[in-house]
Amino acid sequence: DGAPPGAAELPLLAVDMILPPGEEATCEVWHSAEPLQSGRHGPIRYRQSETLLFGCMSLDEVAGDARPPLQATTEAAYASIFELLEACGYHALRFWNYFPAINQESHHKERYRQFNIGRQDAFLAHGRAVIGNVPAACALGSAGGSLHVAFLAARADVISVENPRQVSAYRYPQRYGPRSPSFSRAALAQTGDGRLGLFVSGTASIVGHATLHPANVVAQTRETMANIKAVLAEANRLASQPRFDLASLYYKVYVRHAADLARIRAELAHCVGDALKVVYLQADVCRADLLLEIE
Repeated sequence: DGAPPGAAELPLLAVDMILPPGEEATCEVWHSAEPLQSGRHGPIRYRQSETLLFGCMSLDEVAGDARPPLQATTEAAYASIFELLEACGYHALRFWNYFPAINQESHHKERYRQFNIGRQDAFLAHGRAVIGNVPAACALGSAGGSLHVAFLAARADVISVENPRQVSAYRYPQRYGPRSPSFSRAALAQTGDGRLGLFVSGTASIVGHATLHPANVVAQTRETMANIKAVLAEANRLASQPRFDLASLYYKVYVRHAADLARIRAELAHCVGDALKVVYLQADVCRADLLLEIE
């Protein structure tokens, strides 16, 4: 009842996530100085300006054939997104994916791996690269509900950023699943005010392709921040001048176990200092041995 006028036309995404103790409910709002217009494409609600388009959708997992429902629903979601972007002339910049039970096995396969198959099938069906210049992304386990996908796209070309400390996610060996995750470590693009925006993917304690410090949340936090620092250095190199540092970022931290929050908070304060701008959420991460993920 308290929704503002016209809210039904806005791309609003409500994800069922647990708030860690002491954290307040959060509504993340994106602003643009450019004129905006709303639109719909199938299940997608979106809002677009001359330079950017933001959209989102929520889909129930439905079994339509022999494929696992999450795989089929993911492919359908991404197919809808690519149809919209192709029609409007935007390039995919950043994806946010949320669905329940991300680490659980069903249909003889972990659900995160089912998601990766469905996502890559949609990329391939729409002629999208799955290696090299791919968008930034994250995938987290929600507390329940549907498959939620939000995305940001840019009219200008998108520059993908990799991390020299890590094997690119799209080149992970098959031990992590039959299809590699289709995302870059970060993406750069011109925003509406002419500035270069950096969107960092969900980042964790992975060096090479292996999880480090599987039982030590402080060491995982430190390693994650080392990875983010390496991504910033590579982004600054690609941008041809230093534009980004740890203090200039806005952080979203997904914590697997609420009991770890105090230690994570202290380590982040040590790494970033007083300029730290952060939101904490409780969520399962794409690998069962990862205790946190930061975007």
